[in-house]
Amino acid sequence: MELRQIEYFLAVVEHEGIGGAAGALGVAQPTVSQALRALERELGVQLFHRIGRGMVLSSAGRTMVGPARQIVRDVDAVGDLLSASSDELTGRLDILAVPSVASGPLVDLLVRFRSEFPGVTVRFGELRDETQAASAIEDGHCEFAVAHLPIAGDDLEVIVVGEQEYLLIYPPGTPVPDGPIPLEALPAVPMVFVPRGQSVADEIEEAIRVAGSRPPLAVLSEHREERLPMVLAGIGGTMLEKTMAEAAADRAVVRTVEPRFVRPFAIAFDPATLSPVGRAFVDLIRLVVSSGR
Repeated sequence: MELRQIEYFLAVVEHEGIGGAAGALGVAQPTVSQALRALERELGVQLFHRIGRGMVLSSAGRTMVGPARQIVRDVDAVGDLLSASSDELTGRLDILAVPSVASGPLVDLLVRFRSEFPGVTVRFGELRDETQAASAIEDGHCEFAVAHLPIAGDDLEVIVVGEQEYLLIYPPGTPVPDGPIPLEALPAVPMVFVPRGQSVADEIEEAIRVAGSRPPLAVLSEHREERLPMVLAGIGGTMLEKTMAEAAADRAVVRTVEPRFVRPFAIAFDPATLSPVGRAFVDLIRLVVSSGR
């Protein structure tokens, strides 16, 4: 197994196909295809299902993603050690974040980090299920995971980097009172919710239940990103992250809730397995958090 083959495998995963991977790597598509097939022969497993011109990870391929990323990080770490005399930090920073927190303080941290360490590349991916933050780190899919508290994991260190407020958002023209709406007096407007099992969704549902409100359910959607389009289409209301809700305020009815529904989010990592790049990122996080800048 060659490092080049692993890098090609990850490029296909990240760019969702051989064409995108070849473009990003600056090589011909047949070069990527041949490297993948050689890797599959060596491992004795099929890493992708080839459907037409598309590439879909097989179960073996999904299992390999985390270890492959860990191998690349380890190789980068060795390179950093061998070039310790150089003033420039190089390597790769792997971060997965739930979409709702992939802005604001987190982006500010990445901008500052890249400014201080331009030799480092950043992979900023999506953590689809924040309850899997710990396993994403433990399985090698990332060095850092960003999610709402609590983040489970006995060996993980967690640093709070911000908080997020959730607002009510209703279809345009929905007759609701002005000003903050008490949680116990939610209007009888059908709502779009996500299933239980996602920490913030569970907390929102529990807070509404404890308050004694019983708004009718319109849709139970497993696709969090579809909530806003459903609201704008008139299907029902929901509770959204403040930045998303306010961005749609000209197309929908947005209200705060009373009491405010605010949840902190944090960056989690395993301090025992940090790469030199990871340690530099943690140093920056601590500096920014301690100084409030």
